[in-house]
Amino acid sequence: MNVAGEYHRKVSIQFDDLMSEQNYDGNRASNQAKLALILFTYELARRLEGTGVTVNCLHPGAVATDAPLKDPNLSSFAKLMYRLVRLFFLSPEKGAQTSIYLASSPEVEDISGKYFIKNTPVKSSPESYDEKVARRLWEISAQLTKTGS
Repeated sequence: MNVAGEYHRKVSIQFDDLMSEQNYDGNRASNQAKLALILFTYELARRLEGTGVTVNCLHPGAVATDAPLKDPNLSSFAKLMYRLVRLFFLSPEKGAQTSIYLASSPEVEDISGKYFIKNTPVKSSPESYDEKVARRLWEISAQLTKTGS
């Protein structure tokens, strides 16, 4: 199971600058990584079809963690704002519920290649279903990591 996020809907895979070396934007890079993770999940599910192994991805929701408060690049004002808005976020325990469900529920033991929010499969972005994009990303990633395809 892979933990992705809803912000994957805001981007497309930028093959001409896949590593964000020419035009880095932290939010765009993070959002593209979430989209890539969903594409990988769907491609892996296709490659594992018929093996009995399943793979899914999920959006845990907005989870209140201390991670942003430990970011040395985050301004004091941004940290203050985060302290305020995280009051409306899920606790880490509630944020983990879909992960636990996918890892342990017999209800999903035969389901593969889906995107879940709150224990429910939902549609991800249109690009995330593009098999050509998924295969291209898989192949480039295999080359970059020298693992073959």
